[in-house]
Amino acid sequence: MGQRDAEATRARILSAAVTEFAAHGYSGGRIDRIAKDAGSNVRMIYAYFGNKSGLFDVALSDAIVRMAEEVPPEPSDLPAWVGALFDFHQRRPEVLRICLWAQLERPEAASEPLETYLAKVESVQQQASPAIGAVDLLVIIYAVAQAWQLAPIGLLAVDRRASSDTRRAAAVEAVTRILA
Repeated sequence: MGQRDAEATRARILSAAVTEFAAHGYSGGRIDRIAKDAGSNVRMIYAYFGNKSGLFDVALSDAIVRMAEEVPPEPSDLPAWVGALFDFHQRRPEVLRICLWAQLERPEAASEPLETYLAKVESVQQQASPAIGAVDLLVIIYAVAQAWQLAPIGLLAVDRRASSDTRRAAAVEAVTRILA
């Protein structure tokens, strides 16, 4: 019998949990589906994460930290950063979805690790102004980058010429104008 790889199993469970909770939320997420999708079993989930709440919290934190690592702030070029965030949300919509479910169902788990936020605030501090502080600037950047993921589908369908590229360009242009 082959040796088990605990880290690989844990990583598969986390990946399956992010997908499950992004699709169904905390309340609708099912541990048995996560175990099946991870090629594991329910017992292993409880061994690694304690309970469903623990799994959700770790999956949420893991997704957010991965986003922070993949798309770190670009303080010298914030419009480029908004474009990179836009691209990330196009590639990985489950990260934004699990965050939204957390805001709705488990707000106590919805905050990104404080050290991640503090690092982002410090990195954009130079670009802030008296009118727009660093925290405000980060909120605006995230809002612009995420807008197309959150917009009503019917509204997006009105502009038949729009593509992901034109929407990305609009996000970059919006932040460029805000900073001007």
